[in-house]
Amino acid sequence: MPVKFLIVHPGPQFSVHDVYVGWVEALRELGQQVAEYNLADRLNFYGSALVEDSPGLFRKSLTNSQVVELAVNGLYSAMYKMQPDVLLVISGFFVPPELLELARQRGTAVVIVHTESPYEDKRQLEIAPYANLNLLNDPVNIAAYQQYGPAVYMPHAYRPVVHHPGTAAPEMACDLGFVGTGYASRIEFFEAMQLDGLQVLLGGNWQQLAEDSPLRAHVPHDIVHCLDNAETADVYRSAKVGINFYRREAQHVDLVDGWAMGPREVEMAACGLFFLRDPRGEGDGVLPMLPTFDSPQEAGELLRWHLAHDDQRQALADKAREAIADRTFNHYAAALLRLIIT
Repeated sequence: MPVKFLIVHPGPQFSVHDVYVGWVEALRELGQQVAEYNLADRLNFYGSALVEDSPGLFRKSLTNSQVVELAVNGLYSAMYKMQPDVLLVISGFFVPPELLELARQRGTAVVIVHTESPYEDKRQLEIAPYANLNLLNDPVNIAAYQQYGPAVYMPHAYRPVVHHPGTAAPEMACDLGFVGTGYASRIEFFEAMQLDGLQVLLGGNWQQLAEDSPLRAHVPHDIVHCLDNAETADVYRSAKVGINFYRREAQHVDLVDGWAMGPREVEMAACGLFFLRDPRGEGDGVLPMLPTFDSPQEAGELLRWHLAHDDQRQALADKAREAIADRTFNHYAAALLRLIIT
């Protein structure tokens, strides 16, 4: 008999949105009964509500906290109507602990997919006690979660329907492609890479860029917007070289150093893109064929060398794709079913 899942959208429409879609698709393909709670749509709807103060002059009718409260309220009724076996929460940025506790009291198992470890483990640990099972994208602090019950490392996954090799999009063709948030640490890193003369594409949220930053010329879209996940995959299929540089920003200094590979590494490899790696424990074990760097200067040198050696670059990209072939949502959804059924 299929398990009844109610899956809660994380809110943001990029990056973690793909995690949400991946779980929805995978569980349905495995024959489970899946209902979705469209939190992002609700946040956008209530956040767009306006009132007219005077002719032609409008203001938002709700505060941010009121927007979140109204967007989440419908989840109570969704749980009541469906009475799911499992409430699967992706990220849990906006879901209040009392709702999770109520779900458990009503006999619904709560599973939280934590997507921001280790950087936001402090926040994530605030809701971890309300879950029957916590799934972590990085196990470096897993012992802190296990004091509340079962906690399992669930690696980042890719969606084969989105992340696969293919034809380059001419408008996205570049020597170096990177998609991610433009944190201060990344801005400093890329500005020091000596990218003059190269065709570079930086996608994502780069609002922190200074007006005179040379990196502004490499952001092809409105700087306040982000590329969605399909466009991101197009970048990976269109770039000659990719790069992964982990953010150095976290809720606390001791939450910076992770062990697991990030989602972009898995997705780049799945798309057949060769990329330079910021060294990390899991990546060093799974993707040792891809070169690592210790400084922006070394990254710049490696970039230029590999741009000049097409055959070597492609051979390494093929090996990386083979190494992560089983890191699909279907694979991990099957693992989740074994965890909650046994």
